[in-house]
Amino acid sequence: MASGKAKNLSKLSLRNPKNKGKTLGPNNTKRKKEKKEKKKKQRVNNQNPIEDKASNQNTQNSNNNNSLSNATKPQPASASAQLSFFLDQFQSGNGIKISSLELESVNDKCILDLSESLDQDVSLLGKHVMAAFGPSWKEELCEKHLLDGKIDPGSPAILIISTSALRSIELLRGLRALTKECHAAKLFSKHMKVEEQVSLLKNRVNIASGTPNRIKKLIDIEALGLSRLSVIVLDTHPDVKGYSLFTLPQVRDEFWDLYKSYFHDRLLQGSLCLGLYGPLSYGNELKGKKRSPIE
Repeated sequence: MASGKAKNLSKLSLRNPKNKGKTLGPNNTKRKKEKKEKKKKQRVNNQNPIEDKASNQNTQNSNNNNSLSNATKPQPASASAQLSFFLDQFQSGNGIKISSLELESVNDKCILDLSESLDQDVSLLGKHVMAAFGPSWKEELCEKHLLDGKIDPGSPAILIISTSALRSIELLRGLRALTKECHAAKLFSKHMKVEEQVSLLKNRVNIASGTPNRIKKLIDIEALGLSRLSVIVLDTHPDVKGYSLFTLPQVRDEFWDLYKSYFHDRLLQGSLCLGLYGPLSYGNELKGKKRSPIE
């Protein structure tokens, strides 16, 4: 019987190619186990250098991204650079050419000279504004009481103009330190009715932020006053699609309508300063209009 079993095992070994040249039994099982453990150790040993390499690569990428982020932060442009850019946009947006006589009245004094020691990040807007108003910043921007003959209701000292309600609110976050006592006026149409804003503008307002269309409407109905207005900040940061206050369809036309109606003459007279907050980039220009050269 034993001899018959041996023959059957021998036949099974020959029929199965995997068993060829291998001895069945406990010794073979032990070698398989040892081989598996060896492969497992090799995988563990080989994994560590890869993880270390990946970790180093991630660290390097993070450092590179930080360096790139710092390099691309918008730095304040000089007054002359802001003026040149603004005049170029004015001519382009309105399809006109400023005369030499008019240009004599428009100089660097019309432009807010932003602090070159500060980035133009939203969180630093308050510091830029305080520097612009100088020693009187607290009196002009923080006091909450009306003064007969001096501080009229609904007449801000600084007006911030941007493309959207969300951007207006975002910019106001950078001014929280200045608006604790006297709240800023939000002048946009999203979730806010004109009647509600008219009511708010019956109080003292030092800082206002909004969109061109609603700002013009409130000035038209004499709810928003201009008696104290000395600084206008134009938000030039592009949106996710690359459009800015000067290039976004419809908003651009609304802005220039507002500017020509209420601000241009005051700028020429020297009673108003403009500050361009953000990168001076042409971005997505509207097609069909060419920029006219300055005379």
